Amino acid sequence: MTGHVLTGHVLDNPALGSLAGPHARFAERYGRVLRYPVDVSPWLALPDEPEDGDWADVAALAGAGAEVALAGFDGSLPDGWEVTFRIEGVQLVDDGLAAAPDAEAVLLGPGDVPEMLDLVARTRPGPFLPRTVELGTYLGIRRDGALVAMAGERLHPPGWTEISAVCTDPAFRGQGLATRLILAVAHGIRERGETPFLHTGAGNTAAVRLYESMGFRLRRRTTFLGGRVPGSWPAAAPGDRQARTGVQASSSGRGQSL
Repeated sequence: MTGHVLTGHVLDNPALGSLAGPHARFAERYGRVLRYPVDVSPWLALPDEPEDGDWADVAALAGAGAEVALAGFDGSLPDGWEVTFRIEGVQLVDDGLAAAPDAEAVLLGPGDVPEMLDLVARTRPGPFLPRTVELGTYLGIRRDGALVAMAGERLHPPGWTEISAVCTDPAFRGQGLATRLILAVAHGIRERGETPFLHTGAGNTAAVRLYESMGFRLRRRTTFLGGRVPGSWPAAAPGDRQARTGVQASSSGRGQSL
C-alpha cells in the first residue's frame, strides 16, 4: 500500500488491507482512517503506525462516545479513551486444506438475513450485522427448511479472504457441518486464486486444534481491541471532514472464528 497507510504484510492489518483494496466500495474515510458502515462490520482501520492526528480522525469519524473496534491493533489507546474489550486471538492461514464444494450447502443472501442473525444470536461466533452478508459468499446447511449451520467471507485483503461467522445450531453439533462449510467456502476462495485465512480466540484451544487438523497453520498472534471515544470530543465541521477525506492508497501484495 502506498501513501504511508499500510507498510507491512496485508494480514498484519487486515481491515486496512480490505478497505483500501477489494472492499474499498464499503469504505467510509476520514484522513488516513477507514471503517465499514456500522451495519456491515464493526471494524475500523488505522494506519500501521497511527499518529495523534489519526486518533483525532477516528473520533471525528465515529463521533463522541462511540465505540470502535480495531482488528490487529496491539498498541495503546490515547489518554481519555476507554478500553471496552480486549480479545487475544490467533490468525491461521491455509496450509493444505482439503477444500471442496458441498452438495448440501446452499448460497445465503439478503433474504436469509433474519435467520442468519437468529443463528448468530444463539451461537455467538463473532460480529455479524444486517449487511455483513454483502462482504462475500455465505453458505448454509438447512434441515427441514431451518438454517442450522453457516460460514462465510468477511475481511478481504488483496489476495486473501477471511472465513468467518462459522456457527452451528447446538442441536446439530457433532455432525461435522461447520467443517464441511469451511471447506466449501475455502474452495470458492481458492477458485478465485486467493488464499483462505481465519481468526479465533487464542484461548479457544479446541478450535485451534480443529483448524490445524483441517490444514490451517498458525501465522501470528493478534489482538482485537474495542475503544470508546471520549464523550467530550468536539464534532468536526463538514468542511473539515471534507478536507481530510480522500485517502490515496493502492493495492499490492499477494494476490470458531471471530
